[in-house]
Amino acid sequence: MKNLIQLGLAAVLSATFTTAKSQSKDTENSTVWEISGNGLTKPSYIAGTFHIMCSQDFEIKPKVMKALEKSDQFVMEINYTDPAEMAAMQTMYQTDKKLSDQLTPEESKELDKVLADYGTDLKKMDHSSSQGLYALISLKALPCPQTDIKLYEIELLQNALKNKKKVFGLEKVEDQMTSINKAYDLKAVIGQLKMGKEYEILLKKMVAAFKKEEVQSVYSLFKDDKIMNAKQEKVMLTDRNKNWAEKMPEMMKKESAFFAIGSAHLMGENGIILLLRSKGYTVKPILSL
Repeated sequence: MKNLIQLGLAAVLSATFTTAKSQSKDTENSTVWEISGNGLTKPSYIAGTFHIMCSQDFEIKPKVMKALEKSDQFVMEINYTDPAEMAAMQTMYQTDKKLSDQLTPEESKELDKVLADYGTDLKKMDHSSSQGLYALISLKALPCPQTDIKLYEIELLQNALKNKKKVFGLEKVEDQMTSINKAYDLKAVIGQLKMGKEYEILLKKMVAAFKKEEVQSVYSLFKDDKIMNAKQEKVMLTDRNKNWAEKMPEMMKKESAFFAIGSAHLMGENGIILLLRSKGYTVKPILSL
């Protein structure tokens, strides 16, 4: 389980800030939603997660755990219990292609200077992938040491395994990495690294909003184009949402499912909630359970 937690940390670090720009009705604020109708014999649930937090801020609402208890299967973005996925995850942050070989001497010097603010340097990070660099942003933005970090999905997964739930994933590690590579090339990642302080401020506001279940406030914090442009939003959010929305009906048809996905995937014109509603499902926020 220790290795699972470490791999989970690696997986969510590069995804923490790569979801953005969503909106929905102001009254629809909740961290967990019920899916019913359209031929379902039992309701399923969606929990909007906050991938990574400090333990002092970490909390999973009782209604979220109750929804998980009522479900037959636990569905994550990536199935962390699949050995093939874990093997892929172990290699996704390292590459044989050096960062310094992809940059001019001036750019390499600039990156080395930027990395100093993250407690490292280009020599140590030279064999990292773009995702490996991006992961630094989340670690620096958190106001606590790595030993004090909590992973929302891992906490839910541990509960699901304890209660012998079936575990599935909505996509593969390869799918996620393809999306990230398409959205953020090396130059874009370096640009993001330069915004370190802005991410710290953003994360603090997001955590406060998430704890209050003010999901609309969480989404509004992501509307700065410096963080995610339209192309990146389409690749990281819209396209993946549409793929997931095609897979979810078959999963819910067989057995009740509990879907744990990043909160920003829920809302907006191309968010999971409206996509499922367009397929004929009733999707409503749960205030208590």
